[in-house]
Amino acid sequence: MEPQTHDNNNFVALIVGVTGLTGVSLAETLICPQCLGGPWKVYGAARRPLPPWFPPSLLHHFITLDALDNEDARAKLSPIAHEITHVFWVTFQIRDDEETNVAMNGAMLTNVLNVLRSATSARLSHVSIQTGTKHYMGPINDPVRSLQLASHDPPFHETMPRLPYPNFYYALEDLVAAYAPSLTYSVHRASIIIGASTRGTHNALLMLAAYAAICRHEGLPFRYPREQVHMGAFLRHDGRQGAGGATRVGRDDGEGQKRSV
Repeated sequence: MEPQTHDNNNFVALIVGVTGLTGVSLAETLICPQCLGGPWKVYGAARRPLPPWFPPSLLHHFITLDALDNEDARAKLSPIAHEITHVFWVTFQIRDDEETNVAMNGAMLTNVLNVLRSATSARLSHVSIQTGTKHYMGPINDPVRSLQLASHDPPFHETMPRLPYPNFYYALEDLVAAYAPSLTYSVHRASIIIGASTRGTHNALLMLAAYAAICRHEGLPFRYPREQVHMGAFLRHDGRQGAGGATRVGRDDGEGQKRSV
């Protein structure tokens, strides 16, 4: 991969999880001259090699990195550690047990930050982490705890207190907060993200968009094949049930009538 030429190297980003939905969009944004401080110099890292569809022009350099392996993190990141000013953390690993998730994801972020901060003339100043609405819902992937959760009711607000359960999102926030004030940080609790990546495991909106396009092409009504509650927090619906108990999603046509989308 040929390195990109950048006129402004004041900001140098390391996107960990660059091949995911958010990572791809971040890289596209940061290299634009119109971006604040842009164009940035962008390094991208992921556990697996770049997929064939990933545009290599988005990155100055790509690093295949196992952040869970401290030695691999040090070997791969030490050569660039003195350059990085900003880390964008948009990756995670998930297991069934939430305590394992806490330990594993915390170790990944710790390994990366330790390398970058230990560099001679280290420039790292800001860490941005992406979490999500599990912050307000609890460990929904844990097969035991998910049956016992007492979650917050939507709509969710950032001022809501933490739930009394293990949650690796909490662990990541506490980890970056511990570096203050020598590092600044930001936390982004995204709900549903739409984007294009074969590496994305949570891509409900793009799936629904493709399904809607097929329905339109075939002249079929768009019926969501699950319970109404799954749609209620995100989309307007008319509450009528279609065949098989599916919720029929509609929009107002301006005359007080609902039409299938």
